[in-house]
Amino acid sequence: MSATAKARAEVASHQAPSEPNGYYDSRFQAEALKVLPGEYVVTDREVMLVTVLGSCVSACIRDPLAGVGGMNHFMLPDSEAGGAVSESARYGAYAMEMLINELLRRGAAKRRLEVKVFGGGAVLPGFTVNNVGVRNGRFVLDYCAAEGLEVTSQDLLDVFPRRVHYFPKTGRVMVKRLPSANDADVLASEKLYRSRLREAPAQGSVELF
Repeated sequence: MSATAKARAEVASHQAPSEPNGYYDSRFQAEALKVLPGEYVVTDREVMLVTVLGSCVSACIRDPLAGVGGMNHFMLPDSEAGGAVSESARYGAYAMEMLINELLRRGAAKRRLEVKVFGGGAVLPGFTVNNVGVRNGRFVLDYCAAEGLEVTSQDLLDVFPRRVHYFPKTGRVMVKRLPSANDADVLASEKLYRSRLREAPAQGSVELF
């Protein structure tokens, strides 16, 4: 079995609600796993976790001593249907709980968790009334504060989409602020994701490249 297949199998069998997309990234010379909207991934392997964010937010969390880390990708702070915590990783409250609980299950300690958060861009014109990106950014910071988790790095809000590369073993994060030429693709992706939702019930150092 290839290293990519092993990484995908390990993640899928332990924590991801659906199997992530694995590939080899020749630029970074690393095995990589894509984290799609509504997913979360936790691993102790030498892999790179990658996601593209518009108004969505991802939290990258690891325990450097336990050697385990992960990433989620959510679109809304919580269900718009009433405020209770929705049991779906597409919503921030549940996505954060699932990611942190899986890290703890894999040997992490809450007091050692290193948190970095990204996304929440104003890239969806139709969402300006609800300020989805702002709500997501505020939610993740408020959630971490309430849980006593220190946010060591962040790149939130503004008007552009981002591609995030996270290395759970080292904690390194590289953020690519995508040009406006990518807005149409991100917009189409988030509109599709949004339609599926309707159908279903501290600065720190950030490396830009």
